[in-house]
Amino acid sequence: MTESLDLADLRSALPAQNGGLLFATVSGAHLYGFPSRDSDVDLRGVHLLPIAALLGLREPEETVTRMWERDGVEMDLVTHDLRKFVRLMLRRNGYVLEQLLSPLVVETSEAHAELVSLAPEVLTSHHAHHYRGFAGTQWRLYEKTGELKPLLYTFRALLTGIHLMRTGEVQAHLPTLLAQVPAPSRLRDLIAAKAEAEHGFADGVDKERMRADVEALHGALEEAQAATELPDEPSGFNALDELVTRTRMR
Repeated sequence: MTESLDLADLRSALPAQNGGLLFATVSGAHLYGFPSRDSDVDLRGVHLLPIAALLGLREPEETVTRMWERDGVEMDLVTHDLRKFVRLMLRRNGYVLEQLLSPLVVETSEAHAELVSLAPEVLTSHHAHHYRGFAGTQWRLYEKTGELKPLLYTFRALLTGIHLMRTGEVQAHLPTLLAQVPAPSRLRDLIAAKAEAEHGFADGVDKERMRADVEALHGALEEAQAATELPDEPSGFNALDELVTRTRMR
């Protein structure tokens, strides 16, 4: 998964943030295990606003987006202030958990390690809704465009959701999921085809067969959610609240 990425080089390319970065990781197709030759690099993370930025009349810049090109590769960095990121964690947001737990770590800190350790305390059975909804959105995009990317995103979301409900583990890497969750074997061929172009088309794909596979995985996700041992509500609010306050005051 990391063969085409030089994490140390990415670290040197990070722009300065007001208050500094608590962490930055690689997300997107590189994290999901199906980057293309022309894929951009999606960096996600958390910055820490100084206390003064929260005390005045102006609304703080809680989300910062930066885009640039490095050696012909498009890069984008999206970070949230720590408080906003933690609130998203508590809203059963699968995206931020994937970013937090990404093994492709570009920048880290003690606060990052603490957030990772507390991630299990925000996982709930309702995270299945996130993955079900995302899969539905990507399937509609595939039907509209015929591109491989949203088709793979559809399967990736469903398999991540199923695996999470069954094991309590956030696993976003599609090739790894294929070894752990029953899924159509043809997905490996689609991953190989996606490597050639970021916006390549799903030529030769039996759309009706894919539809049946997607519907079957939706059913598997519903069953996994009904049987999961994950709780209905997150338990980590107090610990995360203390972490946000302590980190800001420090």
